Amino acid sequence: MEQSRIALITGATAGIGEATAIQLAEAGYRLILTGRRAERLQNLAQRLRTAYGVDVLELCFDIRDRKATRAAVADLPADWRAIDVLVNNAGLSQGLEPVHMGSEEDWDTMFDTNVKGLLTMSKAIGKIMVERGSGHIINVSSTAAKDVYANGAVYCASKQAVEAITKVLRLELHVYGIKVSSIAPGMADTEFSEVRFKGDRERAAQVYKGFEPLHATDIAEAIWFMINRPAHVNIADLIIMPTAQAASGVVKKQL
Repeated sequence: MEQSRIALITGATAGIGEATAIQLAEAGYRLILTGRRAERLQNLAQRLRTAYGVDVLELCFDIRDRKATRAAVADLPADWRAIDVLVNNAGLSQGLEPVHMGSEEDWDTMFDTNVKGLLTMSKAIGKIMVERGSGHIINVSSTAAKDVYANGAVYCASKQAVEAITKVLRLELHVYGIKVSSIAPGMADTEFSEVRFKGDRERAAQVYKGFEPLHATDIAEAIWFMINRPAHVNIADLIIMPTAQAASGVVKKQL
């Protein structure tokens, strides 16, 4: 892989984003990494430079902030603008309550991050890719986009919106030679549940008790597979679940 290829990964400070950054650094990509946590972003960037000798550009901002997102892309140095791959990974879930008990603040956070943030980044980078006549956008979706589960209405809705956006982007961008893909992970032991339960690690750990969930590296390897297909091949939609999981909320656990 030529080191000149560039990938931008949102939400790169943990979980799937971090694992994907490591995977692509190993493959020789120059990386633009975004996230909200400056120290973690800087530490990851330095680790990748040291371990793999790749160029890394850190952009610290909250993807919910449309102005900051647009400015970060607009201010990219000229030698970082030829982005080959965009991994729209930034996303989260907040709370696990039925709609009639849900937090409207949590709803806003999920839609502002999972949907609006993805749209803003896709617009900004999509323009660059259209100008170049090439590129690959990979949106990290969820099995919650394929079906639903009780107490997850807004998260499920946000990820189903991601699926719809992905399909529309593919229709709009294929004429420019741009691939658009979706990967839908099932239950993965990342920071997902800890964030959902707002730092309650004990409660988060119970989610993955009694079976082996996916690991962030499993998803990163699948993303690399999608990126690394020949030019004429696009993996449009990939669902990946742990063996113990049959659908969202349907898991065989060993008690």
